[in-house]
Formats: sequence, structure tokens, C-alpha cells
Amino acid sequence: MKVFHIERDGVRGLSISESFSQQNTKSILAGVVMTNEFLIDGFVFGNSTVNGDDITDEIIAMYKKLNRDDISYILLPSAILSMYNIVDLEKLHEVLEIPIIAASINNSSGINESIKNHFPDTYETKLKLYKSLGKRKKIILKSGNEIFIRCHGCTSEQCSELLEKIIIHGSVPEPLRLSQILAKSILNNNP
Repeated sequence: MKVFHIERDGVRGLSISESFSQQNTKSILAGVVMTNEFLIDGFVFGNSTVNGDDITDEIIAMYKKLNRDDISYILLPSAILSMYNIVDLEKLHEVLEIPIIAASINNSSGINESIKNHFPDTYETKLKLYKSLGKRKKIILKSGNEIFIRCHGCTSEQCSELLEKIIIHGSVPEPLRLSQILAKSILNNNP
């Protein structure tokens, strides 16, 4: 298993964001490989099913498509993407053997009832996976902005140190901001 060395310059992470429209059944996933010094070092793309259960396997496939051993962590904007497509953070960490971080700027009281309402016949599996994510931890950045994290394979302190390095302004890490722009551009240019 890789050791998470956030103190080093040049640490590379794979940041993955999504974009979708309500009429589509698939979400565009865009991944950006970027160092903690903001050097862009690669891109990867994928798709996940809106309201589906395939996001974890798709993130694994995206990572493997890159065929690199210098990616030190994966950064996601949330553990729930593509309308209730829940990322199994623990599985990602176990399979890829690198830290997995879900960092959101939004606080949430939970989506238990929403899952039950959207999936009345099959909610048990999604609800079990959602509950396995655990509670998010609030981090207050040096800027005073808040960010809410879930992490596997690294400590909250390491995660906080990383986020301080890769957030230029506000609360959104720069690699996630870039991957979000990329995903939206692809969606807008391929309706």
C-alpha cells in the first residue's frame, strides 16, 4: 500500500467530477491528474449511470485506464454522484490502495428519506452503502471557509493539509474545479 506523503512537492492526485442533464441516463465523468503545485499531468474520462450503482467500478476503471503508478490519491466532490450513485469509498481504497477523499463545500443532514422515496422497491442496498460512508468531518480552512470530508487511507489532518495546498480561493480544490469545468464542457458540446 502506498504511503501518503502530502509534505512532498509534486504529489499527484486524480480528481474526478461529473456533469449530467436530467434527460440523460449517463453522466459524464472527467478526471484530471494534477500535482499539488498545479501542474496538469493527464486526463481520463468515463460515464456512470444516473440513479445507478456503477460509479465505484467506473472510477476504478478510469484509474486503471491511466496506467500509472505515480497517483497518490483520488479526490471527489462528494461520495454521491450521478443522482444517488453512491461511491463505495472503502472499496476504492481497498482496490486501488491509495487514499480516497470526498470533499464537499455543502453540509447535509443526510439523504436517507430521499433514497427511500426515489427507490421505494430497492432502497435497502443504497441505504446500506450510504450509511457505510459514515459522517462527514468539517474542516475549517485557514481562510475561514468550511469543507466537509470523508476520507479512507489518510487522516483528517493529512487531508486538511492537502486541501490547504490545492485550494487557491474559496473552498473548492483547484483540481476539482478544473475537472468540473471539463465535465461540463464535454456535456455542453455533446448534448
